[in-house]
Amino acid sequence: MRKTGICIIEHSKIIVDKQIIFENQAENFSDFAKEAYKNLGINYPKFHKMDNLSKLAFLASEMILKNEDHSRTALVFANTSSSLDTDSKYQESINSPENYFPSPAVFVYTLPNICVGEISIRHKMQTENAFFVLDEFDENFLNLYAGQVLQSGKAEKVLCGWVELYQESYNAFVYLLTM
Repeated sequence: MRKTGICIIEHSKIIVDKQIIFENQAENFSDFAKEAYKNLGINYPKFHKMDNLSKLAFLASEMILKNEDHSRTALVFANTSSSLDTDSKYQESINSPENYFPSPAVFVYTLPNICVGEISIRHKMQTENAFFVLDEFDENFLNLYAGQVLQSGKAEKVLCGWVELYQESYNAFVYLLTM
């Protein structure tokens, strides 16, 4: 398998193939993501409704996928916190007797696989996708799984990635695999 198009997002930087393509001094991920979206000229209005995990995965994927045909590209992502960041926010809305208004818009993002769904919709992907919750980043595991998908003929490419976000700690490592 061949790895192409590596994107890393961490410490208020987006790095693609070892080159910094965006950097700012945002103190929180939400502000960083908004600035990156605007500065990079991405046009996808649903971005603003996404939770932070989905925004992280979406930004990293956009840097690699661009506007090419990816209908035969599969997705294999993982992290360690699942959707805990959004789950916590949703639970806070339930726990507050004064502000008890659990938002369906937040509830939608209480599953980690929603971020691969957002990417699939954006790029009209019509193949396999998986989101694993692992103790730590395991590139070998992701590559083995992606290799099985490629060998099965279900996809021509696989976008693999680690997208970890909890509170203000975040990092993404996303890459494209082909045979």
